[in-house]
Amino acid sequence: MHITRFEEASTYQAPNHDDMTCYRLQGKEASPCSSMWMGMSIFEPGGQTGFDSSAVEKIYFVVEGEVAVFCESEDGLKSEAVLYKNDSCVFLSGEKRQLKNLSNEIAKVVLIMASN
Repeated sequence: MHITRFEEASTYQAPNHDDMTCYRLQGKEASPCSSMWMGMSIFEPGGQTGFDSSAVEKIYFVVEGEVAVFCESEDGLKSEAVLYKNDSCVFLSGEKRQLKNLSNEIAKVVLIMASN
């Protein structure tokens, strides 16, 4: 078993992410977990990720606040929604996705994905 206390979690800089702080909670350099990793992003009001795709699936779970999510599938189908506390979504590999905090409060979002 490996425990990461949030107050001891290290931050990392994700490319194309603005006005947010990213914490590594498990996997990669945070723990010996090798098949996946988990992080938490704290979005300031106006904080956002880039509108990018990934080669792996990504699961997002909103712990606090709300975030708008935008998606474009590989065949060009676009969708968007607002996720609230305890909501989650998955983006499949190849889907472009973006998360934005359009509110005036911080949002905390957990990310789980396969290690690559």
